[in-house]
Amino acid sequence: MSDTDLFQRHRNRLFGLAYRMLGTPADAEDVLHDAWLRLQAQDTATLDDPEAWLVTVTTRLALDRLRRAKAERERYAGPWLPEPLAPEHERPDAVLERDESLTLSFLLLLERLGPEERAAFLLHDVFDYGHADAAAILGIGEDACRQRVHRAKARLREGRPRFQVDASAQRRLLQRFVEAMRAPGMDTLQALFAEDAVHISDGGGLARATLHPLHGAERLARLYLQLARHGEGRDLRFEIATLNGAPALLLREGEALTTAMWIECDDHRITAILALRNPEKLARLFAVTNPPGPSSLH
Repeated sequence: MSDTDLFQRHRNRLFGLAYRMLGTPADAEDVLHDAWLRLQAQDTATLDDPEAWLVTVTTRLALDRLRRAKAERERYAGPWLPEPLAPEHERPDAVLERDESLTLSFLLLLERLGPEERAAFLLHDVFDYGHADAAAILGIGEDACRQRVHRAKARLREGRPRFQVDASAQRRLLQRFVEAMRAPGMDTLQALFAEDAVHISDGGGLARATLHPLHGAERLARLYLQLARHGEGRDLRFEIATLNGAPALLLREGEALTTAMWIECDDHRITAILALRNPEKLARLFAVTNPPGPSSLH
């Protein structure tokens, strides 16, 4: 098998791992490019398990990049949110293990973990490597790997009470949110949110966004009432779409995509709004270059 065939055979799995590690498609693609260069410099005939070699190289490259990214995100202007996959990555065969571990809410939850914990957790719990195999990939002892996975699960449990994947409830509440924004009223908007709801917005210092999380149904309702009134008379369009396997809301002004929003919810109310407004991240979404489809809401 040629190097190209070998790499392409495992590329989707490698991308899925790198993206979950880094939360940014461009960074994941950079990691895969570096892994490809290392493969070209390697005599693959000497490899007992080429897939394990590729996963090991990809994991360690992603770890190095994530350590640098953690420092950069500490200096980020306001909250940092993961970047959605463009639709070309949403093919059924594009990434493996397409469960909640690919949703944007879960990627944000992974930010609670240190780089080493994140890698160990993903290898063991998402990509189904045993502790011994995951330890070998990470270059650590099996007991150390087991401890990292245990700590990661404990940290993730701390954030999980607010995390629920219910596509039908998300889509229903997004529809109600759009209706409330089209006929804004304080009571209507406030009724959408749980009392302890949180709003997180990522503008990256390049677009207007809240610099700190906002908490409480009343504060969120006042924010969106102000935004709705500010948008009166402008060419604003809402589109309910699917990002990373979950319902999301795209807001366009003219043909420009200005916001990608996803929510966490219980059966009846929104518990969190995550609004991506950083134009550099939005520019990489395939949706921005295409006219809205029939699901657009004017």
